[in-house]
Amino acid sequence: MAPTDALETAPIPLRELTTLRTGAAPARMLDATTRAELVDALQQVWASGDDWFVLGGGSNLFVGDEPFDGAVIRILGSGIEELPSPHEGRVRLRVQAGHNWDELVAHAVERGYAGIEAMSGIPGTVGAAPVQNVGAYGQEIQETLVEVELIDEGAHAPVVVPAAELELGFRTSVLKHHYGEAQGRRAVILSVTLDLAVTGDAGRVVRGDQLRRALGLEDFEPVPLTWVRERILATRAAKGMLLDEHDPDTYSAGSFFQNAIVPEHIARALPAECPRWPVEPDLDTLTVIPLDAYAGLAPRAERPEGLVKVSSAWLIENSGIGKAFKLPRSRAAISTKHALALTNRGGATAAELGELARFIQSRVHAEFGLLLQPEPVLVGVEL
Repeated sequence: MAPTDALETAPIPLRELTTLRTGAAPARMLDATTRAELVDALQQVWASGDDWFVLGGGSNLFVGDEPFDGAVIRILGSGIEELPSPHEGRVRLRVQAGHNWDELVAHAVERGYAGIEAMSGIPGTVGAAPVQNVGAYGQEIQETLVEVELIDEGAHAPVVVPAAELELGFRTSVLKHHYGEAQGRRAVILSVTLDLAVTGDAGRVVRGDQLRRALGLEDFEPVPLTWVRERILATRAAKGMLLDEHDPDTYSAGSFFQNAIVPEHIARALPAECPRWPVEPDLDTLTVIPLDAYAGLAPRAERPEGLVKVSSAWLIENSGIGKAFKLPRSRAAISTKHALALTNRGGATAAELGELARFIQSRVHAEFGLLLQPEPVLVGVEL
C-alpha cells in the first residue's frame, strides 16, 4: 500500500469546514498533518489527474452546493521555528502552512516580535496568508515576508521562492486564483518565513495613518504590542470579524468584496464623502536607455496616473443596501455590523448567498459604475 493511501479519509461536507457554511462533501478528501504528508498527498492527486484544491481554515472559500467532483486536501500541519535574522534587532520565524494565523500573531506578540500585530484576529492558516497578501489597518504580510517554500503542480520537489517573485499586490499574488482569471502560478505553499522586529517589552511607535486612526493614537510614543493586539481584536469583534459559534454575523468569509482600486480620475468622480486612500506608487521603477540611443539627456519622466483604494463598504451602503439587508425568503444577509460581510444566517445555500452577492454588485454598478470583485476563492459558484 502506498504511504499516501493512509491519508484518504471519509469526505466531510464542506459546509462543516468553511466559515460561510456552504458546500457538500467532495468526491475525495485527504488529510495531511506533516510537510511530507502534504507533498505526498499533492503528488498522488496530481498523478491521478483529479481536479483538486487545498483547504486550510476554510475562511476564504465560497463553495457551491453541488458536490466537488475532485480531491480536497486538508492542510493540518503546524509548527513555528525561530531562526536568526541577518538584520540586527530582528528575528525570523519559519511557520508551517497549516498553522493557525492568529495563533502565530499571538506567539509573536507575546515574545515582543513586531510586524504582524495589526493583523490579529484574521482567520485562516499561515499558508493562505501570502496567497492573497493578507492585511489589515494598513499592515500587510508583504512587509515582513522573506520567502515561501512551495511545490508547483506536477513538480517532483518543493522549491524556496523569495517574496519578490510572488508578485504581491493589494490582496493578491501570482498564487491567487481570481474570479474569472487564470491563476498565474498553480502551486501550494508548505511553509512561510517572516522577518520581524524584536521590540521586547519596550513596545513600538505606530506610524501608519490607517492603524493610528484605528487605535485612536494622537502622539508618537511607543505602545506595547499586547495593547495593539487587544485593541485590534476588540475592533474586529465589534464588526463581527472574529469567529464566534454563537454569533451568525461571523458565519462569513470576512469581507466578501474587495475594496475597489481605481485610477485617480475615477475616484474624483465619486462623491467626496466616499473614503479613499492612495495606493503607494512603485518608486523603484527604472528606465533603461540603450547606450546606442543615449544622446546625453535622459527623457523626462512621466508621472503615471496614481491608483486610489475606495471603500466598498461605503459604496454598498450608499447604493441603498444597509447592514442586515436580505432578499425576501433568503437565509443569506449582510452582517448587522459590517456592510462588506455576507453572512449565512442558518442553512443558507450557496445559491442564496450568490443571489445576494449579485444583487449587491448590480446596485453598486448602477449607482457608481464600479463592479465589485469578490475576495474569497469561488469553487463551483458563478457570480
